[in-house]
Amino acid sequence: MTLAVVRNLASARALRTVEEVESFEQEIVDQYALAMAAAGLTDGYISGVRSVVIDFARTLSGPLWTASCDDADRFLAALRRLGNSANTRAGKAGTVAQFFESMVSRYQGDIHALTGHIVEQPIDEYNRPPGREVVELRVPPSDAEVDLLFRQWRASIPGARKYLPAARNYFAASLWRRLGLRINETVMLDIRDWRPDLGEFGKLHVRFGKGSRGRGPKPRLVPAINGADQLIDWWLAEVRHQFGADWADPDAPMLPSERHDALVNRCARVGDDALRQALKAQTEAWLPAWAGRLTPHVLRHYCASSLYGDGMDLKALQELLGHEWLSTTTRYINPRELHQTGEKLQVAWSLGEAEPVRRVYGLAY
Repeated sequence: MTLAVVRNLASARALRTVEEVESFEQEIVDQYALAMAAAGLTDGYISGVRSVVIDFARTLSGPLWTASCDDADRFLAALRRLGNSANTRAGKAGTVAQFFESMVSRYQGDIHALTGHIVEQPIDEYNRPPGREVVELRVPPSDAEVDLLFRQWRASIPGARKYLPAARNYFAASLWRRLGLRINETVMLDIRDWRPDLGEFGKLHVRFGKGSRGRGPKPRLVPAINGADQLIDWWLAEVRHQFGADWADPDAPMLPSERHDALVNRCARVGDDALRQALKAQTEAWLPAWAGRLTPHVLRHYCASSLYGDGMDLKALQELLGHEWLSTTTRYINPRELHQTGEKLQVAWSLGEAEPVRRVYGLAY
C-alpha cells in the first residue's frame, strides 16, 4: 500500500470551495494512515481501518469533523440491519472511535480555525456495541467463590497423582487471579523474569505482553502485589527445582512441562492448553456452578475487579494489566465494584480523608 504525500495541516488557509473541504478531509484521513504506518502497523490493517472510516464518512451529510453521536447511531444501526455480528459492529465502532480520538487530539485546533467546528467523539458508552466477549466476561465470580476454588485447589496438591504439574497449574492460575496476567504472558515467563530486587514487592518482567492493533509484543514490569511475591517465592524455593537441574538457568522457563528439551538441555515450556484444562478440571471439582465458564481471561477480569474494589487507581490498574486504553480497563471492572467503590469514595471524602480507600500496592505513585 502506498500513502499519498500530504501537506502540513497546520498551514493557515481558508476552505473556500467544496473541493478544498474534501481535500482537507482527505488529508486528515491520510495523516492518520501515515501515523499508523509510523507505528509499524501492517498495510493490510491500515487499509482496513481506512475502509471503515471512509464507509462511515459516506453516511454523513457533511465532513467527518461534523459527525455526531446521532450519525454514529444511524451507521451502527445500518450495520445491524445488514446482518453484521455484534463483534463486527463493535470492531468498526472501535475503529471509528480511535480515528476520532486522533482527530481531536491532533487536529482540533486546525479544524476549528478553518471551519469553526468543535469535533466531538461520536462513539460513546450508549451506542458502542458490547461485542460477545465483553458480554460474557463482564461479571466474574465473587470473592467467596474464587477463595473457595483456590483454597480447595491448594489443599488438593499434596495428594495429586502428579504433584509437580498440579503445583505448576495452581501457580499459573494464581498469577491470573492475583496479577491479571494473560495466559500467553504466563507461559512465556522465564526464571530471569522474576526481579525481587525491584520495588517493595519485586516485579515480574512480562516480555511478551499483548501489543495493540497488530503491533508486536509489548513488555512491561508487573509489581508482585496482592500476595504474588510470596506465591513466586514458594514456587521457586519449594517446587521449581524438582523439575530438573535447569532451575539455576535464568533462561529456563518459569513454568516447565514434564518433557526435557534435549536441544537446549533443559525443561520444555508448558503449553497453554495444559493450563486451560487444569483450570477447567479444578473448576468442575470445586466450583461446579462455574464449570465451562471460568477461563484464564475471566480470572483476569476478576483480578481487575477485586483490585479496583480494594482501592487501586484505574490508571495504575491500566498499567498493571498492560492496556493501551483506559476505556478497555473500565470494561474489565465488574459494575458491582464500580458502584460500591463510588459509594466508599463518597463516604471517605465526606469524612475528610485525603486518600480514601487506598492501599499501598508497590506502584510508582
